[in-house]
Amino acid sequence: MRGGLAHLLLSPVSGLYKREITRRNAKFDRGEGVVTLDRPVISIGNLSVGGTGKSPTVAMVVRTLREAGHWPAVAMRGYGAKKTEHGSSDEADEYRALFDDLPIVAQPNRTLGLIEMFGTEAGDLVDSIVLDDGFQHRKIARQLDVVLVDCTRSPIEDALLPAGRLREPMESLQRADAVILTHAESVSDAEIEQILRAVLEVKRELLIAVSEHAWDGLDVTGIDEPVPVEWLADKRVVGVCAIGNPGPFFATLGAKSAGVVQEIRLGDHDPYRKATVDRVISAASDADAIVCTAKDWSKLRHVAPDRWPSPVVRPRLGLFLRTGGPELADVITRTAKAGVE
Repeated sequence: MRGGLAHLLLSPVSGLYKREITRRNAKFDRGEGVVTLDRPVISIGNLSVGGTGKSPTVAMVVRTLREAGHWPAVAMRGYGAKKTEHGSSDEADEYRALFDDLPIVAQPNRTLGLIEMFGTEAGDLVDSIVLDDGFQHRKIARQLDVVLVDCTRSPIEDALLPAGRLREPMESLQRADAVILTHAESVSDAEIEQILRAVLEVKRELLIAVSEHAWDGLDVTGIDEPVPVEWLADKRVVGVCAIGNPGPFFATLGAKSAGVVQEIRLGDHDPYRKATVDRVISAASDADAIVCTAKDWSKLRHVAPDRWPSPVVRPRLGLFLRTGGPELADVITRTAKAGVE
């Protein structure tokens, strides 16, 4: 991310941004404006904008807590106006597709939303909170801070917004408890090791895990049951996604299919207005399938089925911990069991 005219022009703005981040974090470090809830909070966040693998990581934490006998809720911002047609955020829909009974708070004021939920009969059963995108949302105190670092977009050579993609400098990892290096399947072992060393230079006591993403099945319109990923092997496809880091998605799609006719890359949380849907349909007129993420399908599924010229396919994304899995699961369950001190 460093170098080039854009970086040179935006660097002074990044300096101002860094001063504001430093001021804001100092205030929270003093406890100003921080609310401590009466049940443990586990935050899943990141240093950079977009596409680090946050949603599958949150889902993994929810499964870990449930398997240990806990009943967690997920709290997220909800992305305001960027909602699906039926009024729910795309990320909330993604979680509900995985856990149809998952308590979810999706609104900008997560503190208020959680307090309101705790006052309900369903909310009274909740014994732990998972903060989605919580590293910078410091108005809620947390008992465990897990930060994701995308190996395909190393923070080592990156810059702060707007010159780069970093929301905070790497030094902010000093307040983290655990770091997960994500998308390890897309980079070399040497690159992973370089990022790992840089992270541990910031804080030696961090629990480190390394994760990779893999497609472990496909949901296809017109087919009731999931099908193997090999279903794509002889298909020419159109790929479309509106996620923060589309690179791994399209790389996997190219490897698993007979060929990608067209890549349609949209901005993160694109609302899929009519013109965009028409563009996807037009591009797919000569393809065997349209492939999108589950997050995209939360908006596209409301298109009339007879408009699609070919099946719409959604990969089931699996998160696999290459290293650090048992240790991470242990600290997650111990945090929920210990409660709020």
